[in-house]
Amino acid sequence: MTNDKGQRTKDKAQMTSTRISLETGRNWLITLVTSETFVYVGKRILQALLTLLLASALSFFIIQLAPGDYVDTLRQNPKISPERIEEIKRQFGLDKSWPEQFGLWLWRILTKGDFGTSFIYQRSVASLLWERVPATLLLAIASLIVTWAIAIPLGIFAAVNQNKLSDRVLQVISYAGQGFPSFITALALLVFAQITSPVFPVGSMTSINHSELTWFGKILDIGWHMILPTIALSITSFAGLQRITRGELLDVLRQDYIQTARAKGLPENRVIYVHALRNAINPLITLLGFELAGLLNGAFIAEFFFNWPGLGRLTLQALQAQDLYLLMASLVMGAVLLIAGNLIADLMLKAADPRIRLENLN
Repeated sequence: MTNDKGQRTKDKAQMTSTRISLETGRNWLITLVTSETFVYVGKRILQALLTLLLASALSFFIIQLAPGDYVDTLRQNPKISPERIEEIKRQFGLDKSWPEQFGLWLWRILTKGDFGTSFIYQRSVASLLWERVPATLLLAIASLIVTWAIAIPLGIFAAVNQNKLSDRVLQVISYAGQGFPSFITALALLVFAQITSPVFPVGSMTSINHSELTWFGKILDIGWHMILPTIALSITSFAGLQRITRGELLDVLRQDYIQTARAKGLPENRVIYVHALRNAINPLITLLGFELAGLLNGAFIAEFFFNWPGLGRLTLQALQAQDLYLLMASLVMGAVLLIAGNLIADLMLKAADPRIRLENLN
């Protein structure tokens, strides 16, 4: 009898615990769904889908305005018969009108997740992107880290030492960095690599014996190949970010509350790094989304000069060969990365300053 009573008590306790867990989970889910961040992210995703649709449609029809198509290059080969060319056109849907081609391409993406087949590689476009996008992101993120790690401290140093010799030297360096085109910087680094050869490797992202190295050796090998492309990608971004940091911090340092903090006897480092920098960093975080887009555009040049196997080179090859589906997928992927970068920047801005309402960032 005692055992039955104890079992009923135990079952009742378990049921109570389960009910509490379910209610807690439901309350958490309701809080999540109704939270400002969740609603904002949902709205941005819906906006992104519409943006991608319009951007892909515009890109598709602009590409079609170019004279000729992929099969025109095949017609120059006397070994390929006209019948075979017509068969290739039917195979890739190039015998249809522009709206039909775009509609079929979009329908395959929505129903099957199929971006089509590359004309020149004769492979799935999705598999090609899966191989190339990580390489581009690796280069862009590495450049972003290097840029911010150098530009922010130098911008703070220049603002604190305004109009001094060190500030003027940094201004000259930043102006020179912004004035140099990316391809000139890449060429100069290639000359430097040739002079110092074989210290800095050029070409691809791995060495010939990469597969024989240990996991740590593979990381070092890729990192060593990244040095020059990362520098080429970072110089222009570094120059601009350093000037912006200096200007924003100088503007904040002139505010009344900074003068009040100094009058209270707070240490100068605390005034700069706790009070001033915290308010000056917001515009820089906003810039982060556009910075990522700029790095992706700049990566095209770095990848071309340093033979880096990324999305930029793939897009250039697709453009030259008029590989329609590969080019479209590359452009869409670039747009996705740009939208994702801006969304991440907005969420970081909210995290850095809780006073900011996400709905005001639209």
